[in-house]
Amino acid sequence: MITHAHSVTINVRSLDEAVAFYVDVLGWEKRQDSNEAGMRWLTVAPPGAQTAFALSLNDTPNVSFSMGCGISLITSDIDGDVAAFAEKGVQVKGAPETMPWGDRATWFSDPFGNEFFLVQLVP
Repeated sequence: MITHAHSVTINVRSLDEAVAFYVDVLGWEKRQDSNEAGMRWLTVAPPGAQTAFALSLNDTPNVSFSMGCGISLITSDIDGDVAAFAEKGVQVKGAPETMPWGDRATWFSDPFGNEFFLVQLVP
């Protein structure tokens, strides 16, 4: 039985630039960083998260990015996150909005054009 996702792959143009964004700007943890047989395996994750994000170069062999996927991230303070993002130059699509199902959300992008749906659950 599947219990949780291990990782989600994010396509980037530079691993070091990606670490600078995800770790230094967003405050995520670098979980793994190894280089075996000329292939670097690098994962990052929000502190305490069970699922990690594998950062992969555009030219990584045998990896296809032809199918897109949506990545949603949960926050407890969407307004605080959006304000912090603005101070750090993170591209945010707009102010958080109340979604038809009642939660507040917006979208933000990393420097590589990957878009994330940021959601604050409303009880």
